[in-house]
Amino acid sequence: MFLENTVNQEEQFGWIEVICGSMFSGKTEELIRRLKRARFANQRVEIFKPTVDNRYDDEMVVSHDSNEIHSTPVPAAANIPLLASGCDVVGIDEAQFFDDEIVQVCNDLANSGVRVIVAGLDMDFQGKPFGPMPYLMATAEYVTKVHAVCTRTGNLANYSYRKSDNDDLVLLGEKAEYEPLSRAAYYKLKMAKQQQKNDTKDSI
Repeated sequence: MFLENTVNQEEQFGWIEVICGSMFSGKTEELIRRLKRARFANQRVEIFKPTVDNRYDDEMVVSHDSNEIHSTPVPAAANIPLLASGCDVVGIDEAQFFDDEIVQVCNDLANSGVRVIVAGLDMDFQGKPFGPMPYLMATAEYVTKVHAVCTRTGNLANYSYRKSDNDDLVLLGEKAEYEPLSRAAYYKLKMAKQQQKNDTKDSI
Protein backbone atom coordinates (compact mmCIF):
# COMPACT_ATOMS: atom_id res chain seq x y z
CA MET A 1 0.00 0.00 0.00
CA PHE A 2 1.31 3.48 -0.85
CA LEU A 3 1.26 6.08 1.91
CA GLU A 4 2.13 9.73 1.41
CA ASN A 5 2.49 10.57 5.10
CA THR A 6 4.48 8.87 7.83
CA VAL A 7 2.57 7.81 10.93
CA ASN A 8 5.07 9.36 13.34
CA GLN A 9 5.19 13.01 12.34
CA GLU A 10 8.11 13.68 14.71
CA GLU A 11 10.43 11.46 12.69
CA GLN A 12 12.64 13.78 10.66
CA PHE A 13 13.55 11.31 7.95
CA GLY A 14 12.24 11.31 4.41
CA TRP A 15 11.73 8.28 2.17
CA ILE A 16 12.25 6.96 -1.35
CA GLU A 17 9.50 6.06 -3.82
CA VAL A 18 10.41 4.19 -6.99
CA ILE A 19 8.13 4.07 -10.03
CA CYS A 20 9.34 1.43 -12.48
CA GLY A 21 8.19 -0.52 -15.51
CA SER A 22 8.69 -0.93 -19.24
CA MET A 23 8.58 1.64 -22.01
CA PHE A 24 5.12 3.20 -22.48
CA SER A 25 3.90 2.06 -19.04
CA GLY A 26 3.19 5.53 -17.64
CA LYS A 27 6.21 5.91 -15.31
CA THR A 28 6.85 9.55 -16.14
CA GLU A 29 3.11 10.29 -16.11
CA GLU A 30 2.90 8.99 -12.54
CA LEU A 31 6.04 10.87 -11.52
CA ILE A 32 4.63 14.14 -12.86
CA ARG A 33 1.28 13.49 -11.13
CA ARG A 34 2.92 13.07 -7.72
CA LEU A 35 5.19 16.10 -8.18
CA LYS A 36 2.32 18.37 -9.24
CA ARG A 37 0.32 17.31 -6.19
CA ALA A 38 3.28 18.19 -3.98
CA ARG A 39 3.55 21.63 -5.62
CA PHE A 40 -0.17 22.18 -5.17
CA ALA A 41 0.43 21.59 -1.45
CA ASN A 42 3.03 24.40 -1.53
CA GLN A 43 5.93 22.03 -0.98
CA ARG A 44 9.33 22.95 -2.37
CA VAL A 45 9.90 20.65 -5.35
CA GLU A 46 12.88 20.12 -7.65
CA ILE A 47 12.98 17.72 -10.59
CA PHE A 48 16.10 16.31 -12.24
CA LYS A 49 16.81 14.24 -15.31
CA PRO A 50 20.02 13.04 -17.00
CA THR A 51 21.32 15.34 -19.72
CA VAL A 52 21.44 12.38 -22.12
CA ASP A 53 17.63 12.29 -22.22
CA ASN A 54 16.70 15.07 -24.65
CA ARG A 55 14.07 13.22 -26.70
CA TYR A 56 11.25 15.72 -26.19
CA ASP A 57 12.88 18.75 -24.61
CA ASP A 58 16.24 19.75 -23.16
CA GLU A 59 14.78 20.90 -19.84
CA MET A 60 11.21 19.60 -19.51
CA VAL A 61 10.34 16.14 -18.23
CA VAL A 62 7.74 15.04 -20.79
CA SER A 63 5.60 11.91 -20.77
CA HIS A 64 4.56 10.02 -23.89
CA ASP A 65 1.14 11.66 -23.47
CA SER A 66 2.79 15.11 -23.65
CA ASN A 67 2.23 15.87 -19.97
CA GLU A 68 5.21 17.89 -18.78
CA ILE A 69 6.95 19.58 -15.86
CA HIS A 70 10.07 21.74 -15.75
CA SER A 71 13.27 19.97 -14.71
CA THR A 72 17.00 20.53 -14.33
CA PRO A 73 19.18 18.33 -16.57
CA VAL A 74 22.32 17.11 -14.80
CA PRO A 75 25.31 15.18 -16.21
CA ALA A 76 25.88 13.09 -13.07
CA ALA A 77 24.12 12.10 -9.85
CA ALA A 78 26.63 14.08 -7.79
CA ASN A 79 25.12 17.33 -9.12
CA ILE A 80 21.71 16.66 -7.58
CA PRO A 81 22.46 17.34 -3.88
CA LEU A 82 24.12 20.63 -4.81
CA LEU A 83 20.92 21.80 -6.53
CA ALA A 84 18.37 20.26 -4.18
CA SER A 85 19.17 22.29 -1.07
CA GLY A 86 16.07 23.32 0.86
CA CYS A 87 13.69 21.02 -1.04
CA ASP A 88 10.84 19.07 0.49
CA VAL A 89 10.45 16.79 -2.53
CA VAL A 90 12.97 15.73 -5.18
CA GLY A 91 11.86 14.02 -8.38
CA ILE A 92 14.27 12.10 -10.63
CA ASP A 93 13.28 10.83 -14.07
CA GLU A 94 15.04 8.17 -16.21
CA ALA A 95 17.11 7.08 -13.21
CA GLN A 96 18.48 4.07 -15.10
CA PHE A 97 20.73 6.42 -17.10
CA PHE A 98 22.49 7.77 -14.01
CA ASP A 99 25.73 6.38 -12.58
CA ASP A 100 25.63 4.13 -9.51
CA GLU A 101 26.14 7.13 -7.22
CA ILE A 102 22.44 7.92 -7.68
CA VAL A 103 21.67 5.25 -5.04
CA GLN A 104 23.73 7.01 -2.36
CA VAL A 105 22.41 10.41 -3.45
CA CYS A 106 18.79 9.29 -3.03
CA ASN A 107 19.46 7.70 0.34
CA ASP A 108 21.35 10.76 1.60
CA LEU A 109 18.45 13.00 0.56
CA ALA A 110 15.92 10.72 2.24
CA ASN A 111 18.05 10.60 5.40
CA SER A 112 18.03 14.40 5.49
CA GLY A 113 14.22 14.52 5.48
CA VAL A 114 13.47 14.77 1.74
CA ARG A 115 10.77 12.81 -0.06
CA VAL A 116 12.53 11.33 -3.10
CA ILE A 117 10.46 10.12 -6.07
CA VAL A 118 12.40 8.18 -8.72
CA ALA A 119 11.13 6.90 -12.07
CA GLY A 120 12.97 4.61 -14.46
CA LEU A 121 13.11 1.43 -16.53
CA ASP A 122 13.62 -1.59 -14.31
CA MET A 123 14.88 -3.72 -17.23
CA ASP A 124 16.91 -2.97 -20.36
CA PHE A 125 16.05 -4.18 -23.86
CA GLN A 126 17.71 -7.54 -23.07
CA GLY A 127 15.38 -8.14 -20.15
CA LYS A 128 18.15 -7.59 -17.56
CA PRO A 129 18.04 -5.27 -14.51
CA PHE A 130 18.92 -1.78 -15.72
CA GLY A 131 21.80 0.11 -14.10
CA PRO A 132 21.16 1.35 -10.55
CA MET A 133 17.40 0.62 -10.62
CA PRO A 134 17.50 -2.69 -8.69
CA TYR A 135 19.51 -1.05 -5.89
CA LEU A 136 17.09 1.88 -5.75
CA MET A 137 14.15 -0.52 -5.58
CA ALA A 138 15.84 -2.48 -2.78
CA THR A 139 16.44 0.59 -0.60
CA ALA A 140 13.12 2.35 -1.33
CA GLU A 141 10.21 2.37 1.12
CA TYR A 142 7.67 2.23 -1.71
CA VAL A 143 7.96 0.59 -5.13
CA THR A 144 5.24 0.99 -7.75
CA LYS A 145 5.55 -1.21 -10.84
CA VAL A 146 3.41 0.05 -13.68
CA HIS A 147 2.63 -1.89 -16.85
CA ALA A 148 2.07 -1.12 -20.49
CA VAL A 149 -0.21 -3.13 -22.79
CA CYS A 150 1.47 -5.69 -25.03
CA THR A 151 1.24 -4.64 -28.67
CA ARG A 152 1.10 -8.29 -29.80
CA THR A 153 -1.24 -9.95 -27.29
CA GLY A 154 -3.10 -7.22 -25.41
CA ASN A 155 -1.87 -8.66 -22.10
CA LEU A 156 0.06 -6.68 -19.49
CA ALA A 157 3.53 -5.80 -20.77
CA ASN A 158 6.66 -5.42 -18.65
CA TYR A 159 9.37 -5.87 -21.31
CA SER A 160 10.76 -3.21 -23.66
CA TYR A 161 11.48 -4.91 -26.97
CA ARG A 162 13.97 -3.17 -29.25
CA LYS A 163 13.01 -3.54 -32.90
CA SER A 164 16.43 -2.77 -34.36
CA ASP A 165 19.62 -4.86 -34.21
CA ASN A 166 21.50 -2.09 -32.37
CA ASP A 167 23.13 -3.69 -29.31
CA ASP A 168 24.09 -0.46 -27.51
CA LEU A 169 22.76 -0.50 -23.95
CA VAL A 170 21.52 3.10 -24.21
CA LEU A 171 19.49 3.88 -27.30
CA LEU A 172 16.97 6.67 -26.92
CA GLY A 173 13.83 6.06 -28.89
CA GLU A 174 10.06 5.92 -29.09
CA LYS A 175 7.53 3.71 -30.85
CA ALA A 176 9.70 3.44 -33.96
CA GLU A 177 12.47 1.79 -31.91
CA TYR A 178 10.63 0.03 -29.07
CA GLU A 179 7.40 -1.75 -28.28
CA PRO A 180 6.08 -3.04 -24.95
CA LEU A 181 5.62 -6.80 -24.82
CA SER A 182 4.36 -9.43 -22.41
CA ARG A 183 6.77 -12.11 -21.21
CA ALA A 184 5.52 -14.67 -23.74
CA ALA A 185 5.60 -12.28 -26.71
CA TYR A 186 9.02 -10.92 -25.73
CA TYR A 187 10.70 -14.30 -25.48
CA LYS A 188 9.05 -15.60 -28.63
CA LEU A 189 10.51 -12.68 -30.61
CA LYS A 190 13.85 -12.94 -28.80
CA MET A 191 14.18 -16.62 -29.68
CA ALA A 192 13.15 -15.95 -33.29
CA LYS A 193 15.80 -13.22 -33.60
CA GLN A 194 18.46 -15.52 -32.12
CA GLN A 195 17.47 -18.31 -34.52
CA GLN A 196 17.74 -15.88 -37.43
CA LYS A 197 21.28 -14.95 -36.32
CA ASN A 198 22.23 -18.63 -36.05
CA ASP A 199 20.86 -19.35 -39.52
CA THR A 200 22.86 -16.45 -40.93
CA LYS A 201 26.07 -17.77 -39.33
CA ASP A 202 25.45 -21.28 -40.68
CA SER A 203 24.94 -19.96 -44.21
CA ILE A 204 28.31 -18.12 -44.24
